[in-house]
Amino acid sequence: MLETPPTPPPLHRSSRRAIALAGGALLVAVFAAYANSFSGPFLYDDETSILQNPTIQAWWRLGEVFSPPGHGATVSGRPVLNLSFAINYAFGGLEVGGYHVLNVAIHAFAALALFGLVRRTLLQPALRERFGDGALPIAFTLAALWALHPLQTEAITYVVQRAESLMTMFYLLTLYAFVRSVQSASPPRWQLLAFVTCLLGMATKENMVSAPILVLLFDRAFVAGSFAAAWRQRARFYGALAATWILLAALVASTGGTRGNSAGFGVGVSWWDYALTQFPALAAYLRLSFWPRPLVFDYGQLYIGNFTAIWPQACLVAALIVATGFALWRRPALGFLGALFFAILAPTSLLPGTTQMIVEHRMYLPLAAVLALLVPAIYRLAGRRALVLALMAAGPLGYLTFQRNADYRDEIVLWQDTVAKAPANATAYAALGGAFSKAGRTPEAIPHLEAAIRLR
Repeated sequence: MLETPPTPPPLHRSSRRAIALAGGALLVAVFAAYANSFSGPFLYDDETSILQNPTIQAWWRLGEVFSPPGHGATVSGRPVLNLSFAINYAFGGLEVGGYHVLNVAIHAFAALALFGLVRRTLLQPALRERFGDGALPIAFTLAALWALHPLQTEAITYVVQRAESLMTMFYLLTLYAFVRSVQSASPPRWQLLAFVTCLLGMATKENMVSAPILVLLFDRAFVAGSFAAAWRQRARFYGALAATWILLAALVASTGGTRGNSAGFGVGVSWWDYALTQFPALAAYLRLSFWPRPLVFDYGQLYIGNFTAIWPQACLVAALIVATGFALWRRPALGFLGALFFAILAPTSLLPGTTQMIVEHRMYLPLAAVLALLVPAIYRLAGRRALVLALMAAGPLGYLTFQRNADYRDEIVLWQDTVAKAPANATAYAALGGAFSKAGRTPEAIPHLEAAIRLR
């Protein structure tokens, strides 16, 4: 598995103090943007994965922790995610604040991993001449925009969607460990770390499936220069990464292959009908990347009558797929970003689901690919001054994130916001009625439950 390539040439080096200050600023900014999220209640799927999940109540009984409920709960087939909730339970029981703090800490650590990955990638020989002098400010700007973007709130403030942020942290660490391995005089330890984080990611969420392929694409684009050279230098390492698919396959099989009949083939949803919903979904994700309003907690079930209803979005997505394929052939660095975007979204876009067609937390990692295309382009076109302007956008984004977190402070408030933004969503009306009922406000619950019945 572990092979030692030739010693790499020396890199441009930023001062350790500057790197530490940038990392510290990221941490402060993330916790400031999410400071008002710590008292938000458990919501929706938190109930089955946390409140009603006995397997998290004794972290030392690892057999139980690593066998989470398999009835379609968010933790189904995801033992590392379940372990993270067990750790929370061990320190604070069902006190919600600790779960939120750990979610924000995972997000902050993922932002640091993205910062380190981008900076070191820009210092690779393939990019050093164009971006080496700006590697630190580009990486910091990109990581700050990604970390403070309000589109990320669902993956962080909605406790159970730690699945997305934790998987992303492992995904980024796998890539980071790889790039460190090719820049180190002692690659084996970094290759071992990449293998471990890849394995942990596979046990966190199924979207990690593309990580071994993306590491190979990264190697070809930024390090080795060709697939043949990458394979020749690191064949055993890629074999080890591919072996992590065995664990993922076993975990998927443990849920019946359909996550408790909630996603996959044979769940009662036509593949074609579901696929049609993903063209407007992908278009919506891209729009929200640039204009993050309105943000909707639950979009409800989306049904497309026929292809003619979504042909503009289909043309956009098809064009992006073709552009990604061409770039992988002729411009591997750009192709890698396109491949990362589509690879993370592919499992949930290609496998039919029974309830969720558009879900904002799916853009958590793909947003990094969008920004990785945009921020270096700004630097190349207009230099550091334009980069400062781009970084200034992080402030308003962080404020919008702070505002969006306020919607999560109360279950009734969140579902009222959802109903206002998605008035045809029967699920939202039913959940709002349920929230009023739990609060003992039955007269207010009745009209919303009736609306849910009419919409269904």
